[in-house]
Amino acid sequence: MNENDAARRVRTRLKTRHLFLLIALDETRNMHQAAAETNMTQPGASKMLKDIEDLMGVMLFERLPRGIRPTAYGETLIRHVRMALAHLAHGQESIATLQSGLSGYVSIGAIVAPALTLIPRAIARAKEEAPNLCIGVEVSTSNDLVVKLKQERHDFLIARILEQEDEPNLLYEDMSEEVVCVVGRRKHPLSGRKDLTLRDLSNATWILSARGSILRNRFDMLFRRADLDMPSNVVETTAMSVTMSLLSQTNYLHVMPQEVARYYVKTGELTILPIDIPCRMERFGIITSRDQLLSEGANLVLRHVRSVAADLYS
Repeated sequence: MNENDAARRVRTRLKTRHLFLLIALDETRNMHQAAAETNMTQPGASKMLKDIEDLMGVMLFERLPRGIRPTAYGETLIRHVRMALAHLAHGQESIATLQSGLSGYVSIGAIVAPALTLIPRAIARAKEEAPNLCIGVEVSTSNDLVVKLKQERHDFLIARILEQEDEPNLLYEDMSEEVVCVVGRRKHPLSGRKDLTLRDLSNATWILSARGSILRNRFDMLFRRADLDMPSNVVETTAMSVTMSLLSQTNYLHVMPQEVARYYVKTGELTILPIDIPCRMERFGIITSRDQLLSEGANLVLRHVRSVAADLYS
């Protein structure tokens, strides 16, 4: 019998009640208790386990003087059984959701740029299709969001995974790079300068992220490489509301992703200063967890995220 025939034989003969027995045996480590939990007699449970082992061709549980213990083969099979039952439960929930109209809660984590442009459009499209779906969005740094994704506090992220991070349980789907620019209030005194240089910027007043952040480090390096003093008149914040309020009321400057800057230029709140700065951030994209099953609602929103991204970043 070849491998395909053996796999087909297992699929056709292994029933759901077999799976529940294996889970009960693993959790109780006792044949009598497992039989009771699955509404079987102890002899019936023992025979069923023997049938499963014969079907698999390996011993799945060691019979001990007081109880049972899964073998390496048993542990492997039980892990896959748990995944199969989780998928089955997810499928049942999805059917119930579709029958009652798509609802529930979807939690998205995003860095600033896609949170202002990509995410709102995707949410608007998703809500047209599923008005009862509740969608939450948290805007934060990639590091903070990745921690929360691992804790299953978000369904998916639009963020970046830093190269030095080893994240084997995270799946990454690339979207776009992030180019930054210098912005100030509309009609900022420096906005009309065609000969703007880094030296001019080193003497300006700035709103920046805290020291130690990726963008701040790269911003500081611009001046170090040019042998210039780094700006000393600085306000440190990552709160967009504080940043925008300061920019609108003062001559402070700020460095932000071009995608975000263009949004505020369209609203008439900011202007992009006429100077190119060689500062780029790592690319960002969709991040999901291998261990987390997405709900129908999360898959719906994710589908619209991909659709909008194809238009935005093409």
